Amino acid sequence: MTDNTFATRWPALPADSWSDTHATLHRWTQIVGKTRLALSPMLNHWWQVPLYVTPRGLSTGPMPYPAGSCEVVFDFRVHQLRIHTSDGRARELALEPQSVADFYQAYRSMLSEAGIGVKMWPVPVEIEDTTPFTQDQAHRAYDAPAVETFWDILLRADQVLQEFRSRFQGKCSPVHFFWGSFDLAVTRFSGRPAPPHPGGIPNLADWVTRESYSQEQIAAGWWPGGNGQEAAFYSYAYPSLPELANATIQPAGGFFSREMGEFLLPYEVARTAHDPQQAVLSFLQSTYEAAATLAHWDRAVLDRT
Repeated sequence: MTDNTFATRWPALPADSWSDTHATLHRWTQIVGKTRLALSPMLNHWWQVPLYVTPRGLSTGPMPYPAGSCEVVFDFRVHQLRIHTSDGRARELALEPQSVADFYQAYRSMLSEAGIGVKMWPVPVEIEDTTPFTQDQAHRAYDAPAVETFWDILLRADQVLQEFRSRFQGKCSPVHFFWGSFDLAVTRFSGRPAPPHPGGIPNLADWVTRESYSQEQIAAGWWPGGNGQEAAFYSYAYPSLPELANATIQPAGGFFSREMGEFLLPYEVARTAHDPQQAVLSFLQSTYEAAATLAHWDRAVLDRT
């Protein structure tokens, strides 16, 4: 595949084409993500917990443990979960149809064999079904081609968000994959504190949310859909700005969802555009400018031209 083909031909991923696999993979990423939460030092806004897009899938990045450093990698090229440690040890687990409970048990055994001790709460977060991982026999689908398509889109979304991130010189998060909400995100900050977040996110403690939203921010990212909703790029501000609903943004397919309280660009609109990457960049830039202007951010200092 040439670079030009990669840039211009974005694959389709209808929500109903992989809903069972989506639900299973979401829980598997939470299990691995909770390992990073347990091992990594606390950072502002929980930046120590997400996963990162790689040329082969998703990774925790290096994590400290008593014997050195370790990493857990979802390799969606060959469909394996790998654990690497700095002393040269490696463990592998096939990514194939298996229940969440079986995956959890096999994964904990891999950690133990690698000498990695982890205490984690074995319950999913930010989703309605909180069946403990140890008891979840219902979610067991794994459609490898669908996962490869999901990863293909993640690669493209990551590249666009990285370019968007480069246009800002204020405080900004990495581009990272949050396993709780199952989305790829990047967040810009004004440098000012924000009022306490009201909380209310399903199965997520309010004190966790308040740390995430402790400062004024404009966040953007890509969400692969779920619960009957299709995938979309999104953008929102915290604190919320009611006037944003009236803002003019680009491209024409983007809109403000009053129900969600954020801007949305349906993935299908983006991928079928003449230039998908430019369509997404236009959405990210125009929604940021609308929100930053309304919130009176010091764009002369924060923006990078």
